[in-house]
Amino acid sequence: LVPVDGSGRVDPAQFSAALRPDTAIASLQSANHEVGTTQPVDEVAAACATAGVPLHVDAAQSLGRTDLPGGWSLLSASARKCGGPTGVGILVVRRGTRWRAPTPEDDHESGRMPGPVALPLVVAAAASLRARETERRDEAERLSALVERIRTELPRRVPDIEVLGDPERRLPHIVAFSCLYVAGEALAGELDRAGFAVSSGSSCSSSLTPSHVLEAMGALTHGNVRVSLPPEAEPAAVERFLDVLPPIVERLRRLAGAESL
Repeated sequence: LVPVDGSGRVDPAQFSAALRPDTAIASLQSANHEVGTTQPVDEVAAACATAGVPLHVDAAQSLGRTDLPGGWSLLSASARKCGGPTGVGILVVRRGTRWRAPTPEDDHESGRMPGPVALPLVVAAAASLRARETERRDEAERLSALVERIRTELPRRVPDIEVLGDPERRLPHIVAFSCLYVAGEALAGELDRAGFAVSSGSSCSSSLTPSHVLEAMGALTHGNVRVSLPPEAEPAAVERFLDVLPPIVERLRRLAGAESL
């Protein structure tokens, strides 16, 4: 396990130092799912190559959103994150990488997986990724500007709020923040009633357990909210979000008896 800094980013030198002679494989997200911070995959991949260790990259959040990093041996992603069908995973094994499927082998897919694949879903996944790639750069620039608007305005409009993640080395569509004196699930519920679907707690769990990502960053785990802008997000919706959030936070703090803090 390699620690992260306050923005959720690993240090390539620390990652390299964690590689041992008996390390079979290393794994790193291309970008964090919860706070959007992008990782130094290229530098880590170079260290892994020097050590002779294959690197797996989890690109579920970044595929179709940003340029893919280089140097990895295996890359995994989810089709639905690119607008494709649910239930389809993407695994890319770089040529020359030793690979043996963990499932029983038969004569399908050259022994990579047992049984026939759902071809219509695979084609749909490829088509959605290709469509996303044609519009990715313009869309990323547009969404990144909206996220920057949220990151800049939240501290101005809401006291005792912490905007999380790296302000520059980040995904274009994710922004996360934590509010003091407010329960995250209560804040998410009030925003849902206002027409905004956001999440709280850990992004990889349906329970409202404290986020292990924020704990690793040393950030506030209470009152955290994650906003993921969809491709069709409009500036007007962002402005309404910024208008709606402050009175909601103020009301919840008042109910919690924290308005004078």
